[in-house]
Amino acid sequence: MKISEAFERAPLLIVYICAGDPTPAATPDLVRRLAAAGADIIELGLPHSDPIADGPTIQAAAQRAIAAGMNTDVYFQVAAEADVAVPKVFMGYYNMIYARGLDKFAQDCERAGITGMIVPDLPPEEAGPLRQACVGAGVDLIFLAAPNTPANRLKMIEEETAGFLYLVARTGVTGARSDVLQSTRDLIARVPGDKPKAVGFGISTPAQAAEVIAAGADGAIVGSVCVDLIARGEIERLEQLIRDMKAAIAAAAAARSKDPIII
Repeated sequence: MKISEAFERAPLLIVYICAGDPTPAATPDLVRRLAAAGADIIELGLPHSDPIADGPTIQAAAQRAIAAGMNTDVYFQVAAEADVAVPKVFMGYYNMIYARGLDKFAQDCERAGITGMIVPDLPPEEAGPLRQACVGAGVDLIFLAAPNTPANRLKMIEEETAGFLYLVARTGVTGARSDVLQSTRDLIARVPGDKPKAVGFGISTPAQAAEVIAAGADGAIVGSVCVDLIARGEIERLEQLIRDMKAAIAAAAAARSKDPIII
């Protein structure tokens, strides 16, 4: 399924896990269980030894995955085995893509059923060669914007992104937080254009997921709390969290649709 098809059913719940954590062999089943619980898009992180956009929870997951034998070749094998009907999205760092070769990496994504790529350390101004490779492979290259992104650059990023626009809820690294900032709501409100927008970095509860949907987002992205539950072996609790988040964002969308129109 293409990302654009998934967003026809917005709002969506997008779930991140670190591929290979706790083991490469466990990842396909985890992906299937997440999809069955209600995840609309699944981000599969490729572990990196220096994940500059990630906080301690995902850093630790990457180290566990690498120690368990995860590498780029194994990543694509695992992604291909995770046969689910929802879109799968790569998330990782540019040097790993560059080392493999841009065209080969994009083609490997397509062969593994990965329909989108998120590369946090690649700005759109420098993304021309990878964008071309992604277009050739039919893979969406997704860009990120933050609360401190200036208006003119936000417009450019929205125009360049494919699939959806990834809105970073706060400056800093990934990690569960206890609140949704006003700057996040402001960022959602000032995105130009009509491409789908999803909010990540710090979403960890059903209430937070519902809050960003109520503020106008088309998707909520949850990551660190899922990685933490996997690390503790609490998979049933993870599945229940996904179900609760899905219910919360559906309720928020229904309430949003009933809001009075102000003329």
